[in-house]
Parts: sequence; structure tokens; C-alpha cells
Amino acid sequence: QVQLVSSGGGSVPAGGSLRLSCAFSGDTRSTNCMGWFRQAQGKGREGVASIYTGDASTYYADSVKGRFTISQDNVNNMMYLQMNSLSDEDTAMYYCAAYIGNCRRFSVNYAYWGQGTQVTVSS
Repeated sequence: QVQLVSSGGGSVPAGGSLRLSCAFSGDTRSTNCMGWFRQAQGKGREGVASIYTGDASTYYADSVKGRFTISQDNVNNMMYLQMNSLSDEDTAMYYCAAYIGNCRRFSVNYAYWGQGTQVTVSS
């Protein structure tokens, strides 16, 4: 079992920044990806950023490349998502996850999910 607790969401003006945090515990060795997903109101879930735990390679959705940075602190069991140059299109509930799947394609076979943290960007 893996437990994840996300935090750091909030309301920011367009162009602003936020850093999301995800504290995880339990045995993550059964998963091969750590990442962030988001779901905007009325839309499906989409992968935002991920880390392949095998070699720490990182992957990003095209919509966030150059603006978002994913990182992981394995000493303190934390994962972060630094989000810069936010736009209203980034408004969504953000979920951290430890999952089995394709990290590059954000495809999930099985996942442990955090509870979600809301990000609202006002234009």
C-alpha cells in the first residue's frame, strides 16, 4: 500500500506560480512511475508530469513543457510540481500518484492516488 497526500493548491492570477507538494509513504517499489495528473471541471483526467523511478527520467505534457517542473526527494518521501507562468487553462484539481504504467504516455494500469488539491488561475 502507498499513501499520498497532496497540498499547495490555491488561487493565483494568470502569470503566477505555485508549488504543489505530495507526501508519500508505504512501499512504492511496486510502482514504476510517480507523477501528477489533473482534471478540469467537465473534462477527463490528463497527465501533467511524471518521473520514471527506474532512472529518474522526467516527462511532461506538451501543454506544460517549459513551465512546470517535477521533482522528487526520496530522502524525505516528497514529490513536487513547480508551476510557473500559469494560465486559466491550468485551472483544475491536481492529483499526485504512484502508479504502474507508461510514464512517458501517462497511461495507468494501476495507481495509488492522493486526495487532490485545487488550483485556480484567474485571468
